[in-house]
Amino acid sequence: MAEEFVYGNTPCFLNGKKIHDKKELNEVDAVVYGVPWEGGVTWGNYTSCEMGPKSMRLASGRYSGFLPELDAVDVFEHIKLGDLGDIMINWNSPEETMDHITSFTRKNIWSNLSVFPIGLGGDHSITYPIIKGLVEEQGKKVGIIHLDAHYDNAKTFGDDKYARNTPFARLYELDGVRNESLIHTGIHGPRNKPESGKFANEAGAVTITVRDIRECSDIYKMADEIYQKASQDVDVVYLSICSDILDFAFNPGGPPDANGLTSYELLTLVHEFGKKGIIGMDFVEVYPETDLNQFSAHLASTIVLYALAGVVKNQQG
Repeated sequence: MAEEFVYGNTPCFLNGKKIHDKKELNEVDAVVYGVPWEGGVTWGNYTSCEMGPKSMRLASGRYSGFLPELDAVDVFEHIKLGDLGDIMINWNSPEETMDHITSFTRKNIWSNLSVFPIGLGGDHSITYPIIKGLVEEQGKKVGIIHLDAHYDNAKTFGDDKYARNTPFARLYELDGVRNESLIHTGIHGPRNKPESGKFANEAGAVTITVRDIRECSDIYKMADEIYQKASQDVDVVYLSICSDILDFAFNPGGPPDANGLTSYELLTLVHEFGKKGIIGMDFVEVYPETDLNQFSAHLASTIVLYALAGVVKNQQG
């Protein structure tokens, strides 16, 4: 049973400590924060990811930090987890919401160098203001491992610069991001457009397709190659994961994208990246209205635990 609640009947993620103010961040090693933002729907009838942080927290209440398959590590013997609650959003203004996310992460996340942050979305537009906050607060050059079926690099969606299919176009423009160290990983499927791949190439970003991963002989070597590309000539590496990197068989709470990764492949990559060193992460686009048994919401707990297990290994050297 949860001891603390973020709001209503919603427990802190993975039964972590509720963080009431910035000072309490000094009492934890990692912190979760929710970004319950959903902008314009860019494809089909897929909506409801603004409820993702709540659904993922509710699903997480049944789990411990023990992972017998990873050398029997108990993550919470090594890491104390906190939950900052949700970032304030303004449904009527994407621009104001992006500013809120940047200012929140600058003040509460990136100003504390000792805490590993985990953002729960929300749609993928949140990644841009999170990384913008990192660049503005710490002045570091950032590489990005972007795990996704899609490039999400449209220049605009209509007049909207901050739609869920645009964040990496904004990140290409951000001075603190080294585009050659921005690795679009697991890209697949005909919902991508030719101009998206062309734009990524022109910007200098790297594309690794799902076939590159599925057909490699050694997924651990592939993880190392991806990380080496992302970490070249930068200070830190950030990890951003969209749920539709997974095949829809493993992601009922996401769009119907076939030919994605298995949960084993995704978790292995996430764990390896955590071991090699990441400054933070986000997991976005779980759609509770399509996730009848909340399987995708439950998977979020395992993804975060695998990342944290990697962080533990990294800290142990």
